[in-house]
Amino acid sequence: MAAMASSSSNFFFIFFLVLCLKITAKKTYIVQMKHQDKPLSFETHHDWHSSSLQSLTGSPPESLLYSYTEAFNGFAASLNEEQAESLSKSESILGVYEDTVYTLHTTRSPQFLGLDADLGLWATGGSTQASEDVIIGVLDTGVWPESKSFDDSGMPEIPSKWRGECESGPDFGPKFCNKKLIGARSFSKGYRMASGGGINKKPKEIDSPRDKDGHGTHTASTAAGSHVANASLLGYASGIARGMATGARVAAYKVCWETGCFGSDILAGMDRAIRDGVDVLSVSLGGRLAPYYRDTIALGAFAAVEKGIFVSCSAGNSGPTRATLANVAPWIMTVGAGTLDRDFPAYAVLGNKIRYNGVSLYSGRGIGKKSVGLVYNKDNNTFGNLCLPGSLKPASVRGKVVVCDRGTNARVEKGGVVRDAGGVGMILANTADSGEELVADSHLLPAVAVGRKTGDLIRKYAQSNPNPTAKLVFGGTVLNVRPSPVVAAFSSRGPNMVTPQILKPDVIGPGVNILAAWSEAIGPTGLVKDTRKTKFNIVSGTSMSCPHISGLAALLKAAHPDWSPSAIKSALMTTAYTRDNTNSSLRDAADGSLSNPWVHGAGHVDPQKALSPGLIYDITTKQYISFLCSLGYTIDQVKTIVKRPNITCSKRFKDPGELNYPSFSVLFGDKRVVRYTRELTNVGPARSIYKVAVDGPSSVGISVRPRTLVFRHIGEKKRYTVSFVAKRKRRGSRVRSEYGSIVWGNAQHQVKSPVTFSWTFL
Repeated sequence: MAAMASSSSNFFFIFFLVLCLKITAKKTYIVQMKHQDKPLSFETHHDWHSSSLQSLTGSPPESLLYSYTEAFNGFAASLNEEQAESLSKSESILGVYEDTVYTLHTTRSPQFLGLDADLGLWATGGSTQASEDVIIGVLDTGVWPESKSFDDSGMPEIPSKWRGECESGPDFGPKFCNKKLIGARSFSKGYRMASGGGINKKPKEIDSPRDKDGHGTHTASTAAGSHVANASLLGYASGIARGMATGARVAAYKVCWETGCFGSDILAGMDRAIRDGVDVLSVSLGGRLAPYYRDTIALGAFAAVEKGIFVSCSAGNSGPTRATLANVAPWIMTVGAGTLDRDFPAYAVLGNKIRYNGVSLYSGRGIGKKSVGLVYNKDNNTFGNLCLPGSLKPASVRGKVVVCDRGTNARVEKGGVVRDAGGVGMILANTADSGEELVADSHLLPAVAVGRKTGDLIRKYAQSNPNPTAKLVFGGTVLNVRPSPVVAAFSSRGPNMVTPQILKPDVIGPGVNILAAWSEAIGPTGLVKDTRKTKFNIVSGTSMSCPHISGLAALLKAAHPDWSPSAIKSALMTTAYTRDNTNSSLRDAADGSLSNPWVHGAGHVDPQKALSPGLIYDITTKQYISFLCSLGYTIDQVKTIVKRPNITCSKRFKDPGELNYPSFSVLFGDKRVVRYTRELTNVGPARSIYKVAVDGPSSVGISVRPRTLVFRHIGEKKRYTVSFVAKRKRRGSRVRSEYGSIVWGNAQHQVKSPVTFSWTFL
C-alpha cells in the first residue's frame, strides 16, 4: 500500500510540475488585431497593443516584443499558453499564432546576364544613373560594411525619400554607413526568446547589424554591390566583382541568427523596411509551406507589394524532389537557380590511369604528383561512407584519399572529418539525390566533387581493386562552359502545393558558384575550424539567385518608375529564355534530362529583353483579393493578409487560376475544359499588332480567342480567352503532367507564357 501511495503521489507531483511549466513557460506569439478597432483614446497602435496585452493577460510591458503597423496589423509578444488562449478569445483579435522559424537558402554573372558595362541597352547609362534613386532592402544575416562592394565613391546624395537609419551597436554604428550602404538594422527579439534567454538577458550573439555569417553580405553585394577590381576567392574566379544594380542603394535588415530566422523578427524587418522607404525587398530564406494567412513572409510581402515594393524570394534548396517549393504566394517573385558559363575543374586520377572530371575551389597545397591510397568506408554500422563526425577510423584513412558520399551533413564538414582522421584528400561523390550536379567548395583539404555516375565508378574501383590509389589535380577557373545555363539539382521544384493553379517557380537566375562579398568574421567554409579569411566567397543556392533578380528588378524600376511590382515580374517572366548556349532546351542537372516549367518556371531571366517586353500582365490589389476569396478562406483569414476592414468577398474568382498571372497551371481534375481570360497591357509602341502561337501536348486541345490583338495606344489593355480541352486519354494512361506555351508575338517582341497541365493534384 505504501508503494502504491508513493507511486500515486509521484504521479500527482509530475502532473502538477507539467501544469506549472505549461502555465509559466513562455513562447513568442504573433497576435493579429482588428486594426479598425483601435479606440481614439490611444495615440498610437503601439500604445493600444501594449494596453490590450496588459489588460487581457496581465503581462508586464516588456512582454510586448514588436508592434507592427505596415506589414501586419498586430504585435508579437512573449506569452505562456494560458495567456495566448486568453488573448485569442478577445473580440478585437483575429488570431494568435506561435512564432515559426525560417532558414537561409544557402564575378561573371553580370556579364552572363548581358549587363557588361560595354554592351547593350544597359550601357546607355540611363538605367544605371536612375537606379541611384532605387533602394534594395535585404533581409538576411546582416552586412560586413567594410567590404569594398559597399564603397560609395562617386555616388550622389542619399534619396530624400529615405527614412531609415544606421543603428548603433557594440560593433556597429552610423559611421559604417555611407551613400551606398544607406541603412542597417537588426531584429533579434524573437531569436532571443526562442534561445531561452529572455528579452532582458544578454544574447549569445552581439545584437547589431554586423554580419558574422557571410550570407547577408554575399546576397546584398550580389544585388547591388559596387565594382571591385581583382576580386577572387583565394585566386578562383578572379576579375571584377559587381552587383546587378551597381548604382542602387542597399539597406540591410538583420533578421537571421545562429539558430535561424524567426517569423516575428522577419515581420519586424519587413515592417521597418516598408516604413523606411525601400523599393525592392530581397529575401533569401524560407520555411515550411502554410496557407498564406499563416505565412509570415507572404503576409509582409503582400503589404509591401500593395505599396509598390517588388519582393523577390528564393524558391528553396530541396530539389530535385518534386513539390518542395517555398515562398509560393503569387505576389512574390519565386526564384530558382541555374548555372553560369564558368566552372572550376578538378580531376581525380585513379591508379587504373582513368581520369575523372569534377570541380573544386581548394586553394592550398595539393597532395603531390604521386598517387596515394584510396579508401571508401562502406560500413552501414559506422556511416563512414558519409564521413560523418567520428565515423572514420584513423588507422584506415591516414595518408589516404577518402571517398565520401554526398548527403546528410555539410559538404565542407566532410572534408574536415577526413582531415581530422588523418586523410590527405577527399573525393566527394554524388548519390542519386544530387545526381550529376557539381557544386564547388573551398575545402579545408584537397578535394574534388564528382557526379553520381562518376562517383559510382570510383566507388566500384575503390571496393574492387586490392590496392586502389588516386591523385587529385586542380584546374583553376574556366569560362564559356557549354551547355549553360543548366538548372541546379538543388533548386526546389513545383508544383505549388498551396495553390496548384499558380505555376511556380517563376524564373531561374544564376545560383551556382557565385562570387560575391563575404564577412571577414568567418572562413569561406563557415566552419569554426576554418581560420582562413577572405573578402569574397563563392557560394551556391537559390539564396544566390534571388538577389540577382532583386537587382534586375531595381534596374527595371529605375527604367520604368511607373511600373507596378507585378508589371516588373511579368517583364522578367515573359522574356525569359528556355534554350541554353548550345541552342538546346534547358536541362536539369539532377539527371541531365530536359527541364520543364515545374523546374525552371518561365525560364532563365534575360534582362536585356525584360527592359522592353512589349506587353505585360498587370495585377491589382482588388484582383489579389478576388484570388484570395477563391481559396475558401474565411473573411477574417483574407483580412489577415489584406489588412482592410471592409472585405466581403462578394467578387471572387470561380477558379484561383483566373488571376491575371503571366503563366498558366491547368489542373483538370474531374473537368475536361478549363477556360481562363487574361488581360495584356501595351508597354511598347502605339499601333502594335500581336498574333498568338500556341504549343501543347497531343492530349490537350488549346484555342485562343481572339487570335490577334491590336493596340492603338501605349497603356491600352486587351483581353483574350484561352480554352484548354483535355482529350480522352487511352485506358491505362498514367499521364500526370505535360507542358506547353502561349506566345503573343510580332517582329519586335515575343511575350511567352509557360503552361503546365495536370490531371491529378500530385
